[in-house]
Amino acid sequence: MMDELKWDLLTEVYGRMEAEGIKSLLEAEGIQVELIQEAAGRIYAVTVDGLGRVQIFVPKNQLQDARGWLKIYREGQPNADE
Repeated sequence: MMDELKWDLLTEVYGRMEAEGIKSLLEAEGIQVELIQEAAGRIYAVTVDGLGRVQIFVPKNQLQDARGWLKIYREGQPNADE
């Protein structure tokens, strides 16, 4: 039932490749992940005017763990935005 699924926005990134990297990390830690990207950015791989924006959602009950792993991920990336 849809009401039982409670998801929260973890972060937004620009580019599917980064989103897939974060998704892989989180899933390896047992955290469910849903990536949401509008169609134009997905089809044309555009990253201008928000078209390449990918939203990363996780279940509310896993949000704190996901934030911790995201912080670790970003600390390992050169020039990562906080």
